[in-house]
Amino acid sequence: MAVVVRAGAAPLWWFGVVAAGVGAVPEGLTGRRIGALAGAALFVVGAVVVASARRRRYDALARGVVRAGRHDVLQDRAVTVRAWRRGHRWWLVLAWAAAIGSAFAVPVAGGLLLAGCGTGLWWKAAWLGRRERALETLLWARVDRLDRRGGRPAGKAVKGLRGTGVAAGDAAPGGARRRTAALVRPGRT
Repeated sequence: MAVVVRAGAAPLWWFGVVAAGVGAVPEGLTGRRIGALAGAALFVVGAVVVASARRRRYDALARGVVRAGRHDVLQDRAVTVRAWRRGHRWWLVLAWAAAIGSAFAVPVAGGLLLAGCGTGLWWKAAWLGRRERALETLLWARVDRLDRRGGRPAGKAVKGLRGTGVAAGDAAPGGARRRTAALVRPGRT
């Protein structure tokens, strides 16, 4: 579940940073200084709103987690991230274009709002990772409950979550890539 949440964080962050950089070029209607201050405020507000959105629903789903069965279809991290990004690419491009276009009115602000939304998704994924570590269970939304674009992990179609051990799959708690320890070859120190 945290993988789906985290999948949009990096594109939103990078599109936001690029849009803020490009948005710093035009003077805009308000001027760069006011645009940057408004953007900083929007960054914080966007991050907090996105990080706290639907937390009760995530809590309710996490409390009702059921051990994954043999017939549950669970998806690898890389496949989930690729499906989410492919399904949302046009929304990301439109948000980026809107952030750049808003720079002619309020420079930098739109890009920082987009970057704040990406930061909020990282915070939410980190919060879910702490929940997974506390439960000692990775939380999974069944693939057939997510829509074809990568889905909404706490949407109406998701009736419950499946759980596996923290060593299952290629995702670490919080949706990050699992780090593998370097193999030590015999005879070398």
